[in-house]
Amino acid sequence: MNSKNILEHFSELADPQEDNERHKLIDIITIVLCASICGAEKWDDIETFGRAKESWFQRYLELPHGISSHDTLARVFVLLDPEQFSRCFLSWIQAINPRHEQEIINIDGKTLRHSHGEGKSAIHMISAWANKAGLTLGQVKTDEKSNEITAIPELLDLLELHGCIVTIDAMGTQKEIAQSICEGGAEYVLALKGNQGTLNEDVELYFQDAQEQDFSSAAFD
Repeated sequence: MNSKNILEHFSELADPQEDNERHKLIDIITIVLCASICGAEKWDDIETFGRAKESWFQRYLELPHGISSHDTLARVFVLLDPEQFSRCFLSWIQAINPRHEQEIINIDGKTLRHSHGEGKSAIHMISAWANKAGLTLGQVKTDEKSNEITAIPELLDLLELHGCIVTIDAMGTQKEIAQSICEGGAEYVLALKGNQGTLNEDVELYFQDAQEQDFSSAAFD
């Protein structure tokens, strides 16, 4: 799907509202996306943005009862299927991605602050950041940092990697991950640590040999 139209990418998203005649789901999705892009972070801010731009939104959306309240916006997003929304969102992001030549995609994991408590472990997100495009191409949630090894291949499968250079820290330096990147038509830059045994030693010897030959082309044959 190459269209950049939000409606087309979110058309299969199930509407959790019992009465969807009052506020159309696609209207809510569009307002939230636009407000978030413009820097709104809280539901109150998103409502304020929507009301400030209501005349502009009316050119593209139905808005049968105007802009939704912040309570309605929050309630609808809580009820949405997160996996289904993620697929729709990623599809849209891929469509609007300007696709720079040899885009560098950084795969990185971050633990969300204040996401733990009352017996619940903190949420750890694996994200793919496109440097030249300046946007996040996708995210996968894990419960533990140690789960990055299984989450990274899942995230890679969601991305269009052809012609890109993928960078990952030492956690992602795995044969299967490197193979997945190559199969996607991309190249990779992976970090190495001393605890990665013989692989780290082999790479050090490889560069030592190259240095002794003044990094001539023969050193890399």
